[in-house]
Amino acid sequence: MASNPATTVRKSAKPAFDWQGLLIKAAPPVLAIVIAMLVGAVMLYLLGANVMTAYGAMIKGVFGSTYGLTQSLVKATPLLLVGLGICIAFRASVLNIGGEGQIIAGAVMATWFSLQFRTWPGWLLVPATIIMGFLAGAFWGFIPGILKARLNVNEILSTVMMNVIALQFMNFLLQGLLIDPAGVATGTFIHQSERLPEQVWLGRPVPQTLLHTGFFLALVLAVLVYIFLWRTTIGYRIRAVGLNPDASRYAGIPVPFYQAMALTLAGGFAGLAGVVEVIGVQHRLLEGVTSGYGYTGIVAALFGGLHPLGLIPASWLFGALLVGGDAMQRAVQVPSALIDTLLGLVVLLVIGSQMWSRRLATRRAIAATAAAEKKVEAKS
Repeated sequence: MASNPATTVRKSAKPAFDWQGLLIKAAPPVLAIVIAMLVGAVMLYLLGANVMTAYGAMIKGVFGSTYGLTQSLVKATPLLLVGLGICIAFRASVLNIGGEGQIIAGAVMATWFSLQFRTWPGWLLVPATIIMGFLAGAFWGFIPGILKARLNVNEILSTVMMNVIALQFMNFLLQGLLIDPAGVATGTFIHQSERLPEQVWLGRPVPQTLLHTGFFLALVLAVLVYIFLWRTTIGYRIRAVGLNPDASRYAGIPVPFYQAMALTLAGGFAGLAGVVEVIGVQHRLLEGVTSGYGYTGIVAALFGGLHPLGLIPASWLFGALLVGGDAMQRAVQVPSALIDTLLGLVVLLVIGSQMWSRRLATRRAIAATAAAEKKVEAKS
């Protein structure tokens, strides 16, 4: 039976999967991790620690038990939530360095709200607390956003300043309005809040671990942020503003409005990170509730290519590094600053690898264009 020529043409026109392009995108981040680990091995050796013992303890700390595996997911949850906000902000070409303050805003609001309305049933109190924490973080991101939109204030400076204000505000509350009455009664005056009502605690699907349902909420939100950025008109405009503000302005897109919106949404997601830490892990507001997630979330977002779905494995990786780093520190008694140094190396190497990937992609595009032009010339 003779084949249909039109069908043959359509089949041959189907583009082949670009394995080389995928390798160029995937290899640099992996190579960055490998190089960072090698540099870390040199640093461990200089500190007099056994490199094999140190890295063995790191791997065992993550994969050696159910607790290690789930704890890496617990650490990944706030990183994923903060990183989602970072993805939105960076796509609009604004830099949100205020994750720490926004986490605090969400945590403080979640604590106050759940204590204020402790008589509510859990099915109502939990979602209401989550929403209020999101709004508190969004408000903390809205302030630098509106300053950027109206007065063209540098968002890096304003978000960093908002971090300091949030920290001092939380410390003030933990010494007065939100201080634990039980601590006051015993004369300890520990800077922590009262224990939250049990009906607001997030469920823990794995017994005897700290893994809570906030992790699954973060996964759902990652998918929704992807849909928002790539499947909605507002998301398209945010990305257009980030790619070329001048062209977007010429096309009639109000650039300042969408930049302010991006910072507001980034603050909201960071606020959610504070909420899940309070109602999912600590069950009270403590000093140091952020644990540096506001900054590490930026690292995870960069490693994930500023893509909501790529952020999921990136968050888990950095959560695992934090858990494994703690295990390594206990095993070989190395300074905790070593883990921060490794994370910083990963950031530098990932950014460098992304520049290298873009150059390779540009060269491939130029070579492909030149080859196509030669074919056209040869046919003519």
